[in-house]
Amino acid sequence: MRRCLACGSVLAAREWHCLACDWRAPVRDGVASLMPDTVVTDAFTAEQIDNLEAVDPRHFWFGGRNALIAWALTRYFPDAGTLLEVGCGTGPVLRSLAESRPHLRLTGTEVSDHGLRVAARTVPSAELVRADMRSLPYEEEFDVVGAFDVLEHVPEDAAAMRVLARAVRPGGGVMVTVPQHRWLWSSVDDYSGHHRRYRRAELVALARDAGLRVVAVTSFVSLLLPLMLVSRVLNRGRDIDPRREFTLSARVNGALRAIMRAELAMIRAGLSWPAGGSLLLVATRG
Repeated sequence: MRRCLACGSVLAAREWHCLACDWRAPVRDGVASLMPDTVVTDAFTAEQIDNLEAVDPRHFWFGGRNALIAWALTRYFPDAGTLLEVGCGTGPVLRSLAESRPHLRLTGTEVSDHGLRVAARTVPSAELVRADMRSLPYEEEFDVVGAFDVLEHVPEDAAAMRVLARAVRPGGGVMVTVPQHRWLWSSVDDYSGHHRRYRRAELVALARDAGLRVVAVTSFVSLLLPLMLVSRVLNRGRDIDPRREFTLSARVNGALRAIMRAELAMIRAGLSWPAGGSLLLVATRG
């Protein structure tokens, strides 16, 4: 269900209009805004959004992560009909899921107007809403709720995890990806506005404290972890342009994509990697 932001009543229709108090969310370019225009957030800047939009969707990291998410959704929630992505950015995950699961009804929320404009162009089939994940007006609304590389941007990550749990229907699922290992902290984390990188036990505890049952957790970008570590050590303390990691030659990117595909094949076969650059957690709500 959706709740009115003004009076808390359940909204009777899919439009953001409350019949009880006549509150109505403003809509611009087909996107309903559930945040006052005066609210200042720590979202990506327009420059960072433009940088993300410019990244080739075949980039080994983004392509590998999106393939892992699509596989996990099919593996653990094959009958899901609705999915909410919180913090959808420019829409790369939504676009990937629209291609792999064309009958899935997709919704994306994001605080950045600029990011939503990009997402509206790339995923026209998705419903897009401007909203802060810490105050989403959804309760038991979706079969699956995902937050992919979002929690690390939120100071109140425990509260954010509870919001994710509240938005999913009983029996539905929550899927989360986050960066792993504090000792991998680099200028890329600073540039991206991260508050933390996670230990596996920390992420599992967040999910359980939110009332979720963890059904799967694995690291990924694991086969490339030694390369990541060497890069972090060599560049520590140096003035490095973090965007450099997004610009690779076709040959290097192709080799790294092949490694990520091999890693995903092992995860599909049942391997849970103990360490890696990132973590995937899959949980259900009782």
